[in-house]
Amino acid sequence: MTHPPLHKRYIAHVDMDAFFASVEQRDDPALRGRPVIVGADPKGGKGRGVVAACSYEARKFGIHSAMPISIAYNKCPQAAFLSGNMSKYADVSREIMVILETFTPDIEPVSIDEAFMDITGSFHHFGTPLATCRKIKAVILEKTGLIASIGLAPNMMTAKIASDIGKPDGLVEIKQRDLLSFLHPLPIRKLWGIGEKTALSLKNIGIETIGDIAKRGMPEIEHAFGKNGLHIWQLANGVDPRRVEPTDTVKSISNEYTFDRDTRETHALLDALMRLSEKVSHRLRADGFKGKTITLKIRFSDFRTYTRSITLKTPTNFTDVIYTNVALKAGDFDTEKRAVRLVGVRVSGLALDSLRDDLFDEIPNGETEKRERIHLAFDRIRDKFGEQALSRRTCRQTRIRPTRQKASRD
Repeated sequence: MTHPPLHKRYIAHVDMDAFFASVEQRDDPALRGRPVIVGADPKGGKGRGVVAACSYEARKFGIHSAMPISIAYNKCPQAAFLSGNMSKYADVSREIMVILETFTPDIEPVSIDEAFMDITGSFHHFGTPLATCRKIKAVILEKTGLIASIGLAPNMMTAKIASDIGKPDGLVEIKQRDLLSFLHPLPIRKLWGIGEKTALSLKNIGIETIGDIAKRGMPEIEHAFGKNGLHIWQLANGVDPRRVEPTDTVKSISNEYTFDRDTRETHALLDALMRLSEKVSHRLRADGFKGKTITLKIRFSDFRTYTRSITLKTPTNFTDVIYTNVALKAGDFDTEKRAVRLVGVRVSGLALDSLRDDLFDEIPNGETEKRERIHLAFDRIRDKFGEQALSRRTCRQTRIRPTRQKASRD
């Protein structure tokens, strides 16, 4: 494929407004117009998890994603607090991605609720690039009942910034001739690669806007940012050579659990790992994947976080295989002496699965095939009656045996 010149590209960034909360408000009219918070159980202000998403009504109270759920509860105790339904959100996300594919094959999903689109070679089917984006918003609303914000620009970074500035229900177009006049007045935090600490250190030397970076000499910026200095200086000058890379490959599937109280109890840790292994296993099969790399994430009461991974010879989506390996990796830590705050399970190195979907087909020979059928049977029961209908549990007498191998930090 021959790429068009960078200055002739039309890149759209599609971002669903308050996605999880909007799906819940769509499906339950009683939630419309109310503050809705999706995340951990607030437990009357004593919950220990975080906010996964919140409606715009909740944001008026100063609530945002990743905020501790206890703080969110104290800010807005009258909000509707929901645990969320990732399976439902994933289904809606797939529906949205299918809609986007009707406008261009050049789509790069970057999360469950946002994607980049290169409409350079396809916008003429719908009129102008701006008219194409209007059509995308209209079709998403018509088909899903949800609102998307879109930024349209000559490059990916500017399209992302434009969609964010336009929220909610926004459509912002930045043309090539207006690129620098749009970017330069913006605070440096809007620039990709600039975090809170970096922004603070830059303010100390008089750099507060993107334009301030652009005006400095490239050697000065390279000195300040090291190997990323050239890239950041180019972005500040409106140069972003990155291309939309179409992909339909999920990199990993994971789940985490924060204990109500920091724990040293082995059975509590193992029970949590089993539940997480079941959830990840179920998601893998639901999305049609198996994975080769299994990772344990563990966070202690002092907030030190570690990961330990193992790569299998054969990819899997079996609960017992995932659980056995994360429980083994937990042995790298003395959990009876160090209280655990959070654990997580992730499977990566994914490949498409070839499981049959019909439980009543003739069962193939072999232990693996039988185990696949059992897992599918579990899935169907859980899908129909809920997660609590069937659940494995660990033996209370099981112990985690610490190993001498030193754990590596994240």
